Amino acid sequence: MPAEWEKHEATWIGWPHNKTDWPDKIATIQWVYGEIVRKIAESEIVRILVNSAADQTKARDVLKRAGANLKNVQFFRYPTNRGWTRDFGPIFVKRDAPGPRVAIARFRFNAWAKYPDWRKDDAIPPQLARKLKYELLPARIGSRDFVLEGGSIDVNGRGTVLTTEECLLDTKVQVRNRGFGRSEIETALKDNLGVTNVVWLGKGIAGDDTHGHVDDLCRFVDARRVVLIREKNPGDSNYRPLEENWERIRDVRLEDGSKIQAIELPMPAPLHFDGVRLPASYANFYITNGAVLVPTFNDPNDRVALGILSELFPGRTVCGIHAVDLVWGFGTLHCLTQQQPAA
Repeated sequence: MPAEWEKHEATWIGWPHNKTDWPDKIATIQWVYGEIVRKIAESEIVRILVNSAADQTKARDVLKRAGANLKNVQFFRYPTNRGWTRDFGPIFVKRDAPGPRVAIARFRFNAWAKYPDWRKDDAIPPQLARKLKYELLPARIGSRDFVLEGGSIDVNGRGTVLTTEECLLDTKVQVRNRGFGRSEIETALKDNLGVTNVVWLGKGIAGDDTHGHVDDLCRFVDARRVVLIREKNPGDSNYRPLEENWERIRDVRLEDGSKIQAIELPMPAPLHFDGVRLPASYANFYITNGAVLVPTFNDPNDRVALGILSELFPGRTVCGIHAVDLVWGFGTLHCLTQQQPAA
């Protein structure tokens, strides 16, 4: 699996249609999507999954009014349950020899082992493999299908994958691969992502509906460095779990045995809506060919986070996307997008 900052052929995103994901806010969310697509389409193709001809017409109208480059927008009419394309969409893998080739690793999706409606989402990778004429590589744990969401992993494209124990090793709350422990999961990650080294962090952040996705927590910014979020308030529920992750990251190694360099990324102040703690995190940024899109939350730390990421991505434009409404769906920019690497 290539790193996210490597050259993309396109970005996949699913047009929002499920009103239960953003109760009372679906119309607002579609305009946020307009801004997201506008920014991505400045430097690459955006491939949008839509449920119907009516959704496609609506999406095109929003994108046109938002000023998106429609020449870089393509629509694919495949029904989905939700719009969290990072988690159910195709996870692309690539080889360079004996000849360049991109394929789709066929992980399974079961709505984070939490919701009953997932079968349309789970059908997307094989449908797109047929459409794109890409080989579909069955992802297994032994003889069983491997359930894995794209937001539960992050790779440096050199052999190391980041993940969390809370998500992939959970045996009680949201169990993806029942009966399999650390060694089996590690073997499956190596076999199906082409990695040689698995870095385990502990818990994810408060409010995370996925039970510990790493893309709200810790992200590679190049082959040797990560940003890791930190909470400075000892009274916040994130404080202790995040400090434990900082303790872990100091001891872990990359695929070549060298230490990972961790850079601190702040947290916004706790964000609640309708009495619910939301998983607001600057780590949920998305890297395009020309930009880094960063969720912002009307918070003083917005500027700090944008500044840190601007220094880490000097060849890309770092821009904020207002995500206070977006995070009401328990995810933001990275959760909604999935990169397709260039062959």
